[in-house]
Amino acid sequence: MAQTGFGRRYFKAFVSGFFVAVPVTVTVLDRLAYVARVEGASMQPSLNPDGESSPDVVLLNRWSVRNYQVHRGDIVSVLSPKDPRQKIIKRVIGIEGDFIKTLGYKNRYVRVPDGHLWIEGDHHGHSFDSNTFGPVSRGLVHGRASHIIWPPSRWQRIEPSVPPERRPLLNWDG
Repeated sequence: MAQTGFGRRYFKAFVSGFFVAVPVTVTVLDRLAYVARVEGASMQPSLNPDGESSPDVVLLNRWSVRNYQVHRGDIVSVLSPKDPRQKIIKRVIGIEGDFIKTLGYKNRYVRVPDGHLWIEGDHHGHSFDSNTFGPVSRGLVHGRASHIIWPPSRWQRIEPSVPPERRPLLNWDG
């Protein structure tokens, strides 16, 4: 009989802990950060240098993008402008006001409009990016990749960088 009381208390403690842990976890994942597996070759060699045999898993910072703290060189997760059910991961090449020399977009030069970003994959020609669909709204940015957390051999902080040949030609705003 004492054993039944112990089991019941254990079950109640588990259930009450579960109902506290789930909302806290959901809030953390929604507001602060979450992890995402990077698939495909579009960000090679920065991400997935070994291809699909060993895909990278990155930590995405949600907090910084809530306040629109996205800068040139950041790698960001974006809701695809062509298919909102899909998330894509690309590098920010230009921010609002930048003049960009495009790689095959309908216009050779583009001024990134206010509230938008120019994003590209590092593996040109194997990337579905702004050269296909144009500037993307900052509101579509879902997270900023801050660290590679898998595989362990690639653990590292992701430093923002823009390849010299992809730097904006001019920033109209300053």
